[in-house]
Amino acid sequence: MTGESQASAASTQSTARRRFIKAVITACSCGNVTFAQRTLEEKARSSLSKGQRDLLTPDQVVDSLKRGNERFRGGQMISRDLASQKRSASQGQFPAALILGCIDSRAPAEIIMDTGIGDTFNARIAGNVVNDDILGSMEFACSVAGAKVVLVLGHSACGAIKGAIDDVVMGNLTGLLARIKPAIAATHFDGDRSSKNPAYVDAVAKTNVTNTMKEIRRRSKILSSMEEKKSIRIVGAMYDLNSGMIDFLP
Repeated sequence: MTGESQASAASTQSTARRRFIKAVITACSCGNVTFAQRTLEEKARSSLSKGQRDLLTPDQVVDSLKRGNERFRGGQMISRDLASQKRSASQGQFPAALILGCIDSRAPAEIIMDTGIGDTFNARIAGNVVNDDILGSMEFACSVAGAKVVLVLGHSACGAIKGAIDDVVMGNLTGLLARIKPAIAATHFDGDRSSKNPAYVDAVAKTNVTNTMKEIRRRSKILSSMEEKKSIRIVGAMYDLNSGMIDFLP
């Protein structure tokens, strides 16, 4: 073999090696991403394990919840073996998120984001507001149990928002609605500012979600510190009862 031929062969082998190494690295990287994405979406027979949950980043958890809502809207929800998930979760729970939603029967978080048993903690209260007990539950979910996301989920046509706008007075509900009223004053809206205007009600509901996120950060040093360290994300979203769409706030 001539010197020129040898140099050409060596160059070809070097190129082949580089391509092989690149392919291996790419495969490994894609494998990790695929695994992280699949943990919430394709584990139809078992609940999340600690290792699987811990592998997820807060951003990946949020993205998975978004994709779950896409499946819900498209009628392509995962067919889960709930009996198997129940048995799996009985050995321990490692949810990836805590969702604070309204008690409205039309907005069940597990269904509209297509999650399974053991995937999420769920707290529900009229108007998705916070109090000491809910904040304590959030701190447990994130600081003790390892959840990566706190999601405040409001929804359209919220009865609690309407009640706050109308200044309803009724037993213990009065104090609960008082927690929503700051959102009324903070909502900039041109038009009819009444509970009979759906657009205004939804605007106040969106402001209320933002206010609740601020309250979480203000009243919980534990959660605000975890967010600053990027070990969790505190996010907000609005669910549309008509379209089934969850719009995550920027």
